[in-house]
Amino acid sequence: MSTLRSILVHLDGTDRAEVRLRLAHRLAALHGSALTALFAVSPSVLAVLPMIGGLPPMPMAGDIDPDHRAHAAAMFERLLQDHASRSDWHELRGEPVVESFVQHALTSDLMVLGQRDPRDKAGFDVPADFVEAVVLASGKPALVVPFAGRVSPNPGRVLVAWRCAREAARALETALPLLRSAQEVHLVAPVSASDPEHGTTMSRLRDYLRLHGVGQLREHKAPAEDRHAGEALLSLAQETGAGLIVTGAYGHSPARELMLGGATRTVLERASVPVWMAH
Repeated sequence: MSTLRSILVHLDGTDRAEVRLRLAHRLAALHGSALTALFAVSPSVLAVLPMIGGLPPMPMAGDIDPDHRAHAAAMFERLLQDHASRSDWHELRGEPVVESFVQHALTSDLMVLGQRDPRDKAGFDVPADFVEAVVLASGKPALVVPFAGRVSPNPGRVLVAWRCAREAARALETALPLLRSAQEVHLVAPVSASDPEHGTTMSRLRDYLRLHGVGQLREHKAPAEDRHAGEALLSLAQETGAGLIVTGAYGHSPARELMLGGATRTVLERASVPVWMAH
């Protein structure tokens, strides 16, 4: 029985939001899930005149961009005609975006989010760190859809980035419904010459996946200490033809990852295939 009983998809004013919603509809149909679309953007910020005494301008919240809301609502209604899965529309009306989205996510099994496109100005009313923030705050898995390229709800090849850490285990467990239907699952884990436990670790991982009906496993190795781990993972995804990457988010503390430009951030910014991520 699938554990993806409820899916929450983020909508905004971008054209790419339609790709996310179509993917969410197809996932819902495959797994018998209830689908909720949540339009969540920040109000515009207005500057008021300086007050007496020469104080600097104080920002104040404006209104939600009506064109962005109309674009998302029309797209939602249009896709209802193409899909039979149950779906509901919700929207924020000025509430804090991250905090409010997280409240909805806490009672969902999966979030479908969008990779930020720095060239699409229609997405600038979504916080730049929206994906990272809701993944960390909710504890729920997220399927992050790239801003370009084709996506599939049932990828034939999946690349799993494994570490002996809670985040990787959480991502792996929640992605099992998609791993079971994949034709090939590629496993990559860091290994060093001085690590005698690597073989045992991978054996346990293979046994776990087979117990859950995941077959056709392929193994790859990565250096234990690689400052370019994110780039290496993306390169391997391209080499293997993976249509999905499964990885834990922030294996180190988020603050350290942000300072070092860690693998999580690299994958979120540069992946060209969907990324299944959990913290």
